[in-house]
Amino acid sequence: MLTDVVFWVLAVVAVAAGVLVFRVDSMARATYALLTALLCGGGEVLLLGLDYLGVVIVLMMTIEMALMAVFMVMFMMNPAGLMPMSMVHNTRGAAVICGLVFAALATGILVTDWPDRRGAPPADPTKALGMSLMGPQMLTMMTLGMALFATIVGTVVLATRRGRYDVDRPGVSR
Repeated sequence: MLTDVVFWVLAVVAVAAGVLVFRVDSMARATYALLTALLCGGGEVLLLGLDYLGVVIVLMMTIEMALMAVFMVMFMMNPAGLMPMSMVHNTRGAAVICGLVFAALATGILVTDWPDRRGAPPADPTKALGMSLMGPQMLTMMTLGMALFATIVGTVVLATRRGRYDVDRPGVSR
């Protein structure tokens, strides 16, 4: 019961925030509305029991929106994106396209002969997702991921001017 309530609350908030993206009058407010909608989507994925994927979505979207805000402050003529501006263009054309797409999708939902569910959900959805994505090579891919991470960290450490041991080297000026 609680899961159903949380699902519907997240769904309503996501849709409302998605609408606000196009209704607010500044880029900063649109960014925060979009972040709210995406975080609700990540929450929905967490409700499905896909913990890893849900956390990745939440972290990725949070970082993406933070970067978007930084670039907005750096490059926009409108400092911090707080000056009023229109976020909607070609409203009539967009409304016609949205109506047609909605009608096509709703028609597809109603006329499709949906199959009955076969089997039961897996005991561990995260492991099942990993196996379906990587198959028997999951351990190889996890090891490769750690090796790539270590390579990136090592490259950054060695690329610094002071070197690996964080000491001044003769002949290297600051």
